[in-house]
Amino acid sequence: MRPLTIDRLNPAIRNVEYAVRGELAIKAEAHREKLKEPDHGLPFDKVISSNIGNPQQRGLDQPPITFVRQVAALMEWPALAELAPNVFPEDVVARARELLHEAGSIGAYSHSMGVPFIRKNVAKFIERRDGFPSDPNHIFLTTGASSGVSLLLSMLLTGPKSGILIPIPQYPLYTATIAAFHGNGLPYFLDESAEWATSPNDIAHAVAKADKDGIEAKALVVINPGNPTGGVLDRNTMEHIVRLCEEHSLVLLADEVYQENLHRRETHPFISFKKVVRELNSPVPLISFHSISKGVMGECGRRGGYFEVTNVSDPVTAEMYKMVSVGLCPPLSGQIAVDCMVRPPVEGEPSYPLWKKETEATHAALAARTKLMAQRLGALPGASCVDSPGALYLYPRLELPQKAVEAARAAGKEPDAFYALQLLDETGICVVPGSGFGQKEGEAHYRLTCLCPGVDEYVGALENFHLGFMKRYGGL
Repeated sequence: MRPLTIDRLNPAIRNVEYAVRGELAIKAEAHREKLKEPDHGLPFDKVISSNIGNPQQRGLDQPPITFVRQVAALMEWPALAELAPNVFPEDVVARARELLHEAGSIGAYSHSMGVPFIRKNVAKFIERRDGFPSDPNHIFLTTGASSGVSLLLSMLLTGPKSGILIPIPQYPLYTATIAAFHGNGLPYFLDESAEWATSPNDIAHAVAKADKDGIEAKALVVINPGNPTGGVLDRNTMEHIVRLCEEHSLVLLADEVYQENLHRRETHPFISFKKVVRELNSPVPLISFHSISKGVMGECGRRGGYFEVTNVSDPVTAEMYKMVSVGLCPPLSGQIAVDCMVRPPVEGEPSYPLWKKETEATHAALAARTKLMAQRLGALPGASCVDSPGALYLYPRLELPQKAVEAARAAGKEPDAFYALQLLDETGICVVPGSGFGQKEGEAHYRLTCLCPGVDEYVGALENFHLGFMKRYGGL
């Protein structure tokens, strides 16, 4: 029998890279295990996983929303409503009974597109948000937004001569998935000097380059608010993007999972692409993604989300339905959380005061941490940092000394990865190097979350490390 070796696998798999859970994350887990030893010998007593937007992970500890957990508890064990009659507010009990009636046991499969009742509630949420009708039959509940993205990319890519326009820097889900489906990532660069703004002209140049190279640009990915940058698109830019998609027959893939993570709502509001497309009366095919993993919910482990299709023909939508049917259905626990996200308590209901208090506290904490971290990290010698108006991250830029660049090359590492590995080994703080998201030639960045509590201690460790690193390699 021939053993299963790498050369017998799909060769596209070897081209897949996912920096968020790559070398640094693996090493961070090894350090975490070593810390369990009495004489571990490490210069820190905990690992801080600032590499991933995972709000409720140990060490970041964003509090879950009580309403979501209470509804989830009653869906898991409906008898709790009778066994603990004074524990759950009346509106929680009513919500759980309604969902139990509509969805049945969460141990059973649902409709492959998701529970019809929950899809109707998602449609109502979209209509309230945008002011335009939404069709529940155009909404697919998903196993987090990532599974929806993978599905659409798998359907759009037709081989090496097809490509997807992606922002640089970008969330590496896109490059990894494109590689897995034998496609081409077609980069367009965001403007760091203008709060990581998106330039329609740069997108147009990327389309022209792809055409010159014999590659068909099939779709345009826009992440708004941005990951890893935190940038938020303005209305004028969005209109230009929609018109550009019309001109080049591009499907618009709108990754809007951070739409609730806004730190300066007055000056940087979120506007959905669905709203813009409808107001422009545009025929652009639009797929919009949302998730329960971000915002104030942070329910990453429940794996819930949805996508809505707009201006997509019935035969194409039917093909999507066929493909999601292969996976039977998204997790019911995730679907229940989606319902809680799009249908939170309203004023006058028993759960509303606590829900309001919890959500406002999380928004305020994220905004304060983001501002403080941007100020302090951006003030360091050899560093700059855009104060992100959205999402959960900062993306500082590094001007590393030449000696550090040479040492990194000698070690076979990208300079920002070299920096991040030393940061991890000296402080226990795990970040993602900018080379994992894509950046311009010669630049260096890293992404870190703004979820970490104890921000003074956390930022202090980053500052001390940075100053030591710069001194070590002749930057001070």
